[in-house]
Amino acid sequence: MHPPESRLNPPGRPFGPSRFLNQRSFAALGLAGMLTAALSGCNTVVLDPAGDVARQQGDLVIVSVLLMLLIVIPVMAAVVIFAWKYRASNKDAKYEPDWDHSTQLELLIWTAPLLIIICLGAVTWTSTHLLDPYRTIGRIDHETAVAADAKPLEVEVVALDWKWLFIYPEQGIATVNELVVPTGRPLQFKITSSSVMNSFYVPAMAGQIYAMPGMETRLHAVMNETGMFKGFSANYSGAGFSGMHFAAHSVDDAGFDKWVGEVKASGKQANTGQTADAPLPEAPAAMPLGGKLDRATYLQLEKPSEKVPVIRFSAVDPELYGAIVDMCVEPGKMCSSEMMAIDARGGLGKAGIRNVSMLEYDKNGRQAGTDATATPDAAVRKELAWVRALCRQIPGAAPDGTIKAPTDMRSLNGAGLAAPQSIGLGQEEARAPDSVSRPAHVSLISRN
Repeated sequence: MHPPESRLNPPGRPFGPSRFLNQRSFAALGLAGMLTAALSGCNTVVLDPAGDVARQQGDLVIVSVLLMLLIVIPVMAAVVIFAWKYRASNKDAKYEPDWDHSTQLELLIWTAPLLIIICLGAVTWTSTHLLDPYRTIGRIDHETAVAADAKPLEVEVVALDWKWLFIYPEQGIATVNELVVPTGRPLQFKITSSSVMNSFYVPAMAGQIYAMPGMETRLHAVMNETGMFKGFSANYSGAGFSGMHFAAHSVDDAGFDKWVGEVKASGKQANTGQTADAPLPEAPAAMPLGGKLDRATYLQLEKPSEKVPVIRFSAVDPELYGAIVDMCVEPGKMCSSEMMAIDARGGLGKAGIRNVSMLEYDKNGRQAGTDATATPDAAVRKELAWVRALCRQIPGAAPDGTIKAPTDMRSLNGAGLAAPQSIGLGQEEARAPDSVSRPAHVSLISRN
């Protein structure tokens, strides 16, 4: 039987295992090199985005990784050092079979990770508040603060099956699967869904925000570079989920005004089948222009469809988005805020027994429900008119959960920031500073 050393290096092949390990090492290095070369062609938009909010989020990822590498790299280096120092052929290594404790090592092993976790917690806590999607942005970039009189561009986003609807209330236009915003201007997105839970995500602009029916979420962002970027749904929502992509265009102010003018002028060509001019030369042309987006048109657009081309509407019903959030686009439907207003007053009693058909929100049975309420009779119309007159005393608009940006621009200083509005501290609600404006009333639609 060979001695232990000769079993590792049998006669006639003194360096066989070592040569084999060297070959495997070279193969692993070669594979790592090929992977590095392949990954170098990947789109690193998350770490090199076009929007300042996304850039700050990317910086947070980098800072977190570097902090974690402070413990990962020494541990990996220690594995190699220990393996080399205490290898079988090293007869000079100190052999201590009865060693079981070292105070110095215990302090190092526990103190270093603890300090890193504290740093990660501090960075995460402050960044969570400073990058809160409900908080208005305080800067355009790291050198430019938002002007005190700057008005954000408002875009109302609706996740449909399986397409995206963008409504521009200030401009009075709407698009399907096409988002165009100006650079250097604060953006405010109001996001909801028509049926199932979804997720709105433009990696170059900001993080993903969920869209849910009957609720409204917010996102504040800014684009700092012109170009065409990719937007998509980041949450599985059914058979057509894989086709829920849209182009997000960032253009200068002149280009945005020109695009708005072209969309508004498209009403004269609504039935001609002509294609719209793209806002950027490299962008694909839009499909036939739409006319006015009213409730009837929306109900047709809302029906499930896949891989829908770009559609533009030259006019929009100003109350459409509110009805979508309130789940009462269909004629004869009672809005959810109206129902909650009735409940807040103690209900209608026996007089409200006819409300059953008005309160159905089963999307699977949408057609049957629509047919049942498409032509409400005089009694239903009278009751709806009475309910809406009653509910005007408590408006049903979605809550304005916007939080003002901090005046202190230091990125890692959370001093003076209001606690999240959705949690309480002890037995009382977290209170915002007096300088933070509050809504005039408490809405009856829940804020997610």
